Amino acid sequence: VSFYMIEVQVYEGARTVEREESAVSVWKDRGLGLLLCLCIALPCWLLGSAVPVVGGPVFAILAGMVVALFYREKRRTQAGIAFTSKKILQYAVILLGFGLNLSEIAKVGLQSLPIILSTITTSLVVAFALHKLMKVPSNISTLVGVGSSICGGSAIAATAPVIGADDEEIAQSISVIFLFNVAAALLFPTLGGALGLSNEGFGLFAGTAVNDTSSVTAAAAAWDGMHPGANTLDTATIVKLTRTLAIIPITLALALWRTAKARRAGGAGESGFSLKKVFPTFILFFVLASVITTAATAAGVEPGFFAPFKELSKFLIIMAMGAIGLNTDLVKLVKSGGKPILMGFCCWVAIAAVSLSMQHVLGIW
Repeated sequence: VSFYMIEVQVYEGARTVEREESAVSVWKDRGLGLLLCLCIALPCWLLGSAVPVVGGPVFAILAGMVVALFYREKRRTQAGIAFTSKKILQYAVILLGFGLNLSEIAKVGLQSLPIILSTITTSLVVAFALHKLMKVPSNISTLVGVGSSICGGSAIAATAPVIGADDEEIAQSISVIFLFNVAAALLFPTLGGALGLSNEGFGLFAGTAVNDTSSVTAAAAAWDGMHPGANTLDTATIVKLTRTLAIIPITLALALWRTAKARRAGGAGESGFSLKKVFPTFILFFVLASVITTAATAAGVEPGFFAPFKELSKFLIIMAMGAIGLNTDLVKLVKSGGKPILMGFCCWVAIAAVSLSMQHVLGIW
């Protein structure tokens, strides 16, 4: 028994050392990339405070793109950049849940549902029509249509394995989506002001007409900077997260379609669909943060108690924007051809037009 206990202790000690070495290895892989994104975020945060009409997130996207043109050590920092653009952004959204009331989530989410369904349908129809007219490859058309209508890179990443897209098709589609993400973050706040949108109207517009979560938050943050006290970031984030849930039925439908197509062709018919992989679990933590806030507020806690969480969230968003800028290869995007870019542009314009039109029909704008 003593000998067995010694063996267990040695084994557990080895497991502990292995975990510590693994943690050190992970930090080495991600540390430089995180540090690079932090170095971009700090001055952009200060610039955003000094020039709120532009906002820190937009400065960070632009700075990241400029750095990417000259930076040649991406291999050493790519893991950290990828972690920042995905996980840090999700942590930022989770923290944004503090200070949000669930009753407001239900109100805004339900109000935006007709607009969300209209914009998703529009994007998919436009992508399918242009696929037929311009002979754009099927996988790229699907990825651009889904990325434009739901949640940009996340929707592309979820859809790609279901339709069997290769790395080149994924990279090309994400590049197209990121191009119009940046354009939306830069142009939509000014466009919304010129059109006379209310704070609520712009929150719905940003949440339904901008492709990716990152650019939704960038556009909403820029609007809040132009309109002090507007707080459209909360509204836009809730609408965008409601829209993100469309990943599940869209991906399931594509999986079933691919299965049926493969069976007709006599293939195995494997769809590659996994609900666990597709579902954006950070939404659950976002809702949990909102539950905590709602319960705490009902118990008498002052809303200001959660203000530091929201400020940290905004800073993490700026970090994520810098990472996304670093991942945007403008040269490759230009060389990849005009048809996918034209398709992305048409989807982008159509979604924006339908979002504004639906607001007008519903009496919001």
